[in-house]
Amino acid sequence: MCEYCGCQDVEAIAELTREHDAVVNLIGDVRAAHARGDVPAMARTAERIAAILGPHTEVEEHGLFPLLSGDFPDQVAALEDEHRRMEKVLAGSPDDPRWPEELLAALEMLREHILKEQDGVFPAALTALSGDDWDAVDAARRRAGSAV
Repeated sequence: MCEYCGCQDVEAIAELTREHDAVVNLIGDVRAAHARGDVPAMARTAERIAAILGPHTEVEEHGLFPLLSGDFPDQVAALEDEHRRMEKVLAGSPDDPRWPEELLAALEMLREHILKEQDGVFPAALTALSGDDWDAVDAARRRAGSAV
């Protein structure tokens, strides 16, 4: 977890970061299962990742991103596109022989996505958003819940 800008002091960002940390740990579990050739374990872990990313994505896309899209439209659009790509792979079928490799590639993209958010989006939000804006992000969290 980064500590250089102080954004972790904002509960909304701290919660999103906790979810990122949980997902990164699960990515390691997927890689270990892949190394063992254990596709069912990969699928179970992918389901756990999807359970975390569901509310996480909702908070970002219905709370945080709309508040930043005016200043950073291209960056927000790219992040949302990556969400869709990740959702598609996570919803894929482990019975498809291509799925394990597609999952690994998507999780690599997800790891980079997380770094973009933590190193770019969260610090930008810290400086750009007002108290009312953070209230809106908190309301999105209340609606979405959390799987962590």
